[in-house]
Amino acid sequence: MNIENLIGKIQQVDAGLTQQANKAVNQMLTIRNWLIGFYIVEFEQHGEDRSKYGDNLLPKLAIELKGRKGLSLTNLNLFRQFYLIFPEVGYILTDFMDVQILQALPGESKNPENSILQSLPEELKRAKKNKPFLEENEQTKITRSLIERLSFTHISLLLPIEDDFKRTFYIVEAIKGVWSSRELKRQINSLLFERSGMSKMPEKLTQKQKIPNSYQKGLVKDIYTFEFLGLPEKDAADESDLETALLDHLREFILELGNGFCLEARQKRILIGDEYFFVDLVFYHRILKCHVLLELKVNAFNHENASQLNTYLNYYKKEVQEENDNDPVGILLVTGKNKPLVEYATAGMDKNLFVSKYLLQLPSVEQLRAFLKEELKNI
Repeated sequence: MNIENLIGKIQQVDAGLTQQANKAVNQMLTIRNWLIGFYIVEFEQHGEDRSKYGDNLLPKLAIELKGRKGLSLTNLNLFRQFYLIFPEVGYILTDFMDVQILQALPGESKNPENSILQSLPEELKRAKKNKPFLEENEQTKITRSLIERLSFTHISLLLPIEDDFKRTFYIVEAIKGVWSSRELKRQINSLLFERSGMSKMPEKLTQKQKIPNSYQKGLVKDIYTFEFLGLPEKDAADESDLETALLDHLREFILELGNGFCLEARQKRILIGDEYFFVDLVFYHRILKCHVLLELKVNAFNHENASQLNTYLNYYKKEVQEENDNDPVGILLVTGKNKPLVEYATAGMDKNLFVSKYLLQLPSVEQLRAFLKEELKNI
């Protein structure tokens, strides 16, 4: 064996087992979430003191489980919804769970394939069979692929879809196209289902089930997976290499300017409603007494970029800003192709004295434009 063969074997083992590890983590996370949803619904329907808690059950659980990553009130609601919408996952649990995991479950669930199925309410058992556009073997195939190939972020995007057929359409398309969760969200928002005409041709859905052998390597870079593994949340943001390099340098550039900038977070995670978002860079400016949110887009300027940043600014005004703080300031940097553009967004601030002050304290448009031009030459 020569050195090239050795390197090749190491690379092959590393790639293969890393992919398998990512796959296993994703599957266990999804199954954990489903089982939590199952136990919540079980308690709601059969718990000895269920009437004592009523609508306060999930808030109570969230408080009691506060020290555990990923078990917030929002997530517990998602897990409950996951179980109610996909009860059929219970029929394939033993395909994914080894003996050690089964033994770790509570006593009544040592054989979840039987005990969970026996505990399913009758209306949910009927719901499993209430998909006339799928044969039973097709339903099993899709359910197994849902667990194997989609992250829980994908699944959380599918849960608000009320129509079974429409939801199944997006499951099949996401698996077939190896879509990222961002792409799935984009396709749902752009009404791909309605535009494709599939709502009028349900019989064609079963022609779309050629599941690719490739596995989405980025599944482990998922906010729910990072919570599950107890990893730093800042690493969960999905960025291109170019964005990462630019943001690393931009952070240092802003701090070197001085003028009162204090870095609070990189890829600051915020929860708006039931969706997670990430702000690229968050500073607090001790002279201006306000937060400065900076967003970088490696593309041409569009109104969605500005709208997104404005949403973040409004969130900070309502949820983060202290009584003595000034309104937050947003800076949007867009590289375009060859013409860097800098947009300031002030969230409607009309305090003239403050506006004059921040123009003196913040980096100028010329400084930021020169920085971006230079960075794009070097990266």
